[in-house]
Amino acid sequence: MRSMRYTAAVMPAPHEAIRLERFPAPELQPGAVLLETMFSEVCGTDVHLHRGKLAGVPYPIIPGHVSVGRIAAMRGPVTDVEGQPLGEGDVVTFLDVHETCNRCWYCLVAKQTTRCPSRRVYGITYSASEGLLGGWSQAIWMKPGVKLIRLPPSLAPDTFIGGGCGLVTSLHAVDLARIQLGDTVVVLGTGPVGQSAVALAAASGAVEVIAIGDPADRRAYALRMGATSVIGLEIPPQDRAAQVRALTGGRGGDVIIEASGAPQAVPQALDLVRDGGRVVVVGQYTDHGEVPINPHAQINRKHVELRGCWGSDYSHFHRAVALAARWSGRIPWRDLAAARYPLERAGEALAAVERREVLKAVIAVEGGRR
Repeated sequence: MRSMRYTAAVMPAPHEAIRLERFPAPELQPGAVLLETMFSEVCGTDVHLHRGKLAGVPYPIIPGHVSVGRIAAMRGPVTDVEGQPLGEGDVVTFLDVHETCNRCWYCLVAKQTTRCPSRRVYGITYSASEGLLGGWSQAIWMKPGVKLIRLPPSLAPDTFIGGGCGLVTSLHAVDLARIQLGDTVVVLGTGPVGQSAVALAAASGAVEVIAIGDPADRRAYALRMGATSVIGLEIPPQDRAAQVRALTGGRGGDVIIEASGAPQAVPQALDLVRDGGRVVVVGQYTDHGEVPINPHAQINRKHVELRGCWGSDYSHFHRAVALAARWSGRIPWRDLAAARYPLERAGEALAAVERREVLKAVIAVEGGRR
């Protein structure tokens, strides 16, 4: 197998064009797996990577941190979290975070594996010089210990990748939001994370789900995902707040989920939340700058619970697969993956996401060696 070579799309450095390179197949250690890639998403994080907004990235890299593939080869027995054996031909996704140590203070005491100093992430913190460790490739090397999740027969691979990172991330945010039956939830941002946050809020029992964002086609999609009302950004912030209050008996939203990535959305969220409500900030994955906040008027006097949400763990991936399988006929995740690009057009896909020409782009890979 070592003589086989696979094509991958490489991001050489920030602001440089994506290029195709050939890589040898990895030598599989006991417990390792080789996936033939089926789909890998182009995430907003990939835009941040191309802009050089994440620290410590070992360029050049093979991007693609959430992917679906078919097991092409494996060495020795490999099982899933339930102890069931995996085999060649199985269609799987995997937790992109790897090498968390399970022995540091964050892993064992705080139970916050996303803050483990040893964590590494496929498509982000592995250099291309280390091998096929990103999804924009014909094949992905699953190192020993990578947590694989088999997709059930009822879940089409393109449906799961349509949800992808946005589904997994929003699931974490909705967990932190503690939505109750009958709540009103406001979601700021109508990108992939915001769309899935809308869907999960509605599925959690919110009676009103208000989506705020642009452009108009994304607001229309939010209605398909379960929003009951949408508000555009052409409306000034104070008027948006007035509309939300009008929809909530003058109080404001019980839960606000900031999923926009715009720093000014955070003080807006604090203005939209009712007294005693909850705000979850999930959109600020990278540093876009500072914004003014009045701690007394926007947090303390309102008795607001404010929580940050960064990254995800295995439980979110595992449950996301189950939810996508259960609700694939009800929530249109599959259509989110409508903009599909072959591997050789990965640069175009990245540019389309950066220019917001598509809601989401997916690299569709035939798989196999050439």
